[in-house]
Amino acid sequence: MNRFRPDTADEPAVELNGVSLRYDTADDVLSDIDLRLKPGTFTFLTGASGAGKSSLLKLLYLAHAPTQGEVHLFGLRTSALSRKQLSALRRRIGVVFQDFRLLDHLTAFENVSLPLRVSGQKPGTYREEVVDLLRWVGLGERMHALPQSLSGGEQQRLSIARALINKPDLLIADEPTGNVDPEMGKRIFRLFVELNRRLGTTIIIATHDLSLIREFDAPVMRLQHGLLVRDVEHQSA
Repeated sequence: MNRFRPDTADEPAVELNGVSLRYDTADDVLSDIDLRLKPGTFTFLTGASGAGKSSLLKLLYLAHAPTQGEVHLFGLRTSALSRKQLSALRRRIGVVFQDFRLLDHLTAFENVSLPLRVSGQKPGTYREEVVDLLRWVGLGERMHALPQSLSGGEQQRLSIARALINKPDLLIADEPTGNVDPEMGKRIFRLFVELNRRLGTTIIIATHDLSLIREFDAPVMRLQHGLLVRDVEHQSA
């Protein structure tokens, strides 16, 4: 499938210019956010509960539009795209949710392959790819299991596999280790690191786990009361 892409590979993977977000008539959840992330970067997003991390991620995976400012992904101004173009852009983004959002009546294999099936692909064209991915995340022996029979760590790895099946250019993870023990948290983070190194996927991970952030030594953005108080571009300058 030919993806809807910008004209140049030099564009930032993510660019926010003066972005604010407000729900209904409440105060801004995010205020005047400026951000640029290069393709292939691995970045942590941190901040206290209520600082706006999940809201910022929702803007990046196109669940919300900003109240003010512009969001660009892969050089595309999202506010200028048609519904069809937005749909194509969303297929370039993988999302790992803290609450997994797996379908309980589908097996591990069926959960991972669902995005491909919905896009119209036939099972014979993707079976080997799904099996290989499940093996890569350590679920090769559990592909016929239902989610409720899996441990928390297995469910999280299953949700990661589902987010990866379309080979996204941008992977967004919201507190991906919030429901697993510390050792499993390290294993999950190593999966993200390997994905970034092997495929060059741009990765943004929101987490409150400072010990993991220190261990993996990647650039960090921090939100405080809706303000981006540390910008990774400034760190690397």
